[in-house]
Amino acid sequence: MGEPAQVPERVPLFQVRGVTKVYAMGQVEVHALRGVDLELYPGELIVLLGPSGSGKSTLLNILGGLDTATSGEVRYRDWDLTHASERRLTEYRRHHVGFVFQFYNLIPSLTARENVAAVTEITRHPMRPEDALTLVGLGARLDHFPAQLSGGEQQRVAIARAIAKNPAVLLCDEPTGALDSATGITVLEALERVNRELGATTALITHNADIAAMADRVVRLADGEIAEVRVNPHKKSPREISW
Repeated sequence: MGEPAQVPERVPLFQVRGVTKVYAMGQVEVHALRGVDLELYPGELIVLLGPSGSGKSTLLNILGGLDTATSGEVRYRDWDLTHASERRLTEYRRHHVGFVFQFYNLIPSLTARENVAAVTEITRHPMRPEDALTLVGLGARLDHFPAQLSGGEQQRVAIARAIAKNPAVLLCDEPTGALDSATGITVLEALERVNRELGATTALITHNADIAAMADRVVRLADGEIAEVRVNPHKKSPREISW
């Protein structure tokens, strides 16, 4: 009998080692992160859970190059984000990361297509705005202005804008936080489809523990530390989630 086949080792997209973040608030130091260790792998969907003040958004902002760690190390592929220059971080954000926030931040005077095109004009290998909007189910709403769209549709335009640069990483901070359950599920379906079809490593912050059922892995934070990391043996589709 020959040797058993070797399972190839997965190479992390992100490696986070001993990361702390301290903010000075006047005379007081606020410790937002206290020695976080985490790895994120290509193509996975991670949900970050935890109460307000647990460090979720701080961690997401550091992964996205919107903020830097006070100490520790954050590596993206072979990039050291912790000690990167502002120019390097700008390049990283522009070409590698898509962001989706709770509030859509669309430009009211631009159509859905034009809102997405505003991003594709500044990146290297963009999707066509029409293709990005079709991927999130808005192929029939290309020329509607934000005021003509529902909240869920506006959030899906924001997702299309984030993915149109073909990012390797999609970071979502409470993307369903301003939406009712039915609309939120539609938005989660769009995110799940993007993760599956584009292969973008997706990290999604939520207060809502039910949403964790759609993740590959769930990371729970408490008081700036990782309290738990668990793998979902059976991922649920957004349609199977209710809250």
